[in-house]
Amino acid sequence: MDDPSATVLALLGLAALAAGFVDAVVGGGGLIQLPALLLGMPSAAPVEILATNKVASICGTSVSASTYYRRIRPDPRTFLPLMALAFLGSAAGAAVASRIPRDLFEPIVLVVLVVVGAYVLLKPELGERTALRFQGHRHLAAAMLTGLVIGFYDGALGPGTGSFFVFTLVGLMGYSFLEASAKARLANWATNLAAILVFVAHDAVVWYVALVMGACNVVGGYVGARTAVHHGTRFVRVFFIVVVSAFIVRIGGEVLGLWS
Repeated sequence: MDDPSATVLALLGLAALAAGFVDAVVGGGGLIQLPALLLGMPSAAPVEILATNKVASICGTSVSASTYYRRIRPDPRTFLPLMALAFLGSAAGAAVASRIPRDLFEPIVLVVLVVVGAYVLLKPELGERTALRFQGHRHLAAAMLTGLVIGFYDGALGPGTGSFFVFTLVGLMGYSFLEASAKARLANWATNLAAILVFVAHDAVVWYVALVMGACNVVGGYVGARTAVHHGTRFVRVFFIVVVSAFIVRIGGEVLGLWS
């Protein structure tokens, strides 16, 4: 792999800064960071891109997750099983990441994003406040299934994972957008850690790029989490719709061949 120039490294840092902010508020920072890595490191293997992205992402996720935890105090009866199954799912996904073609995922992700965006847009009351749809064992089962399925997706590919966590916690389980964002960050931290452990074992991380981007991701994650907590659920909902719409345009353009 050819080493990126100082200019390219600086641009990757800016992409990581933006990704950290978006990821902290509603998730989906990988949809900014991964394309930047693909452009900035054209000779890198796909597994190196995925591994470097995960190391950069966990830096910002660590900061945003701790910020949410201190200020929102999410219920550990939900986020701990969510994190545990997300960790296992992500490890399994990362183990097969090099065997799954990216082209298989993009049309599926596009359809899911369109459905998610339309559902949130057409139901303005969704996520305004927490009104849990399940109790007891059913609530635990829903959290564990969410963690396992989305965790596997994150380990295998990853773009949009945080947004999928947020939407599922809001739409399926009944959390407000702000509480869902807090739990999503904790779950996303677990998925990133699991994938990193697999990728490091295969010596796939480009460390100097990952650490530069990670430092920028930390700044973005810190600012994003504090902004979301300060402005509350309504801000997170609007930001969610804007980000999902942007992702639909970008991925839709790739699927239709408009950006190639």
